[in-house]
Amino acid sequence: MANIKEIATVAKETAAKLGIQKFDIYGSTADSTSVQVDQGEPKQVKASNLSGVTVRVWNEQNTMGITSTTDVDSTGLELALKTAYEASFFGVKENVPDFSPEATVPINSKLEEKAPQVPVSEVIDSLLAAEKEVIAAHPAIQGVPYNGLSQRDVDRFYLNSEGAMRAESHSLASIALYSKTEQSGKKPRSAGAFRVSKGLKDLDIDGCIQETTEKTISHLNYEKVKSGKYTVVFSPEAFLSLLGAFSNLFNAQSILDKQSLSTPDDIGKEIASPLLSVCDDALHPANVAASTFDGEGTPTRKVSLIENGVLTSFLHSAGTAKRMNAKPTGNANIGAKVTVSPNFYHLFAGAPAEQELSLSTAENVIFIDDLHALHAGVKSLQGSFSLPFDGWIVNQDVKTSIDSATVAGDFLELLKSIVFVEKEAELTPSGVCPRIWVEGLSITGE
Repeated sequence: MANIKEIATVAKETAAKLGIQKFDIYGSTADSTSVQVDQGEPKQVKASNLSGVTVRVWNEQNTMGITSTTDVDSTGLELALKTAYEASFFGVKENVPDFSPEATVPINSKLEEKAPQVPVSEVIDSLLAAEKEVIAAHPAIQGVPYNGLSQRDVDRFYLNSEGAMRAESHSLASIALYSKTEQSGKKPRSAGAFRVSKGLKDLDIDGCIQETTEKTISHLNYEKVKSGKYTVVFSPEAFLSLLGAFSNLFNAQSILDKQSLSTPDDIGKEIASPLLSVCDDALHPANVAASTFDGEGTPTRKVSLIENGVLTSFLHSAGTAKRMNAKPTGNANIGAKVTVSPNFYHLFAGAPAEQELSLSTAENVIFIDDLHALHAGVKSLQGSFSLPFDGWIVNQDVKTSIDSATVAGDFLELLKSIVFVEKEAELTPSGVCPRIWVEGLSITGE
């Protein structure tokens, strides 16, 4: 992608020529390589270079038009500015998006030195070796049907006609493995793991292989579970996937659209156990893809959402912050319209627990490792869920795989039923989280 200063200069000159006073531009480029393998052979090798800019223009009546393009030379920008200006006369008249009041606040965003990309042949060899090792770990493991190893370089920038100018870059590498077993007279069993780092050289592929094989082998001897109410321990990934499914709880745009479990008056209300605290923290040290600004140029930051069980804040764009008399939080995405989404969750213990709980001493506890069918089993506006899961029933650290079962409940009740938040946190694709203990959840066995 062209240099941001060159883009800014061309954009200002072109806007002046067209008589446009107010505009902003958000752009990104992603250069990525990803591979998949199947039974010792490359299945899919994909390389892509995706880039694009989104241009917004405000006219004299202060209505806004928006367009996007992949062409950032002078001709492409002129066409985009002209198109957005023409579209502005058909823009909304109420709650018109505006510049973020923090788009020009100084931040420490810098163009990081990217990790060198590894040749595709090495990427394929690494994934083939990982697949081979997983299959060799146990005779029952017949394949790794879902797998992927990728590396990506990302550049982002934002600028506007009031002098805002931001740019950043980072590298990212990730691996996912998901195995499958076949045994005579038994159901196929599966398990998976995920790892992420700044570059392929630092990626913990061995740890991903070990976790995948250990989980898979632990599911081979399974038993049915009796239906009933259980104390349930959620793995970090399982709990964060459930929290993500009900993220409308913190989403200011969803709240304004009346598509949320929260209302504007819920700030200060106790919505969870005092044992739980939740932040959205894009700049958390564990977030290898940390962004220092959002699509509107607002600096990202640590936003406390739940503090000792009390709802303390919502996630905002510049527009929702203005309508709710708050500050933008750096969670805006620019598109056909501005949307709001979490960056990177950080869950940790709030108030001290009355007693320490541990799987090594627990009796008849369900440990949920992975939740499935969230697209179908979650009613996000009602707060209810009924989801199949992979997991174990645990008795004094002895884990017995569960044949097949579902967990069901009300998410707001679940938050209040948390009885323990462990200290040791794990990194997942959507954030950092420890195991979460919840009492009285309904488990339905076969």
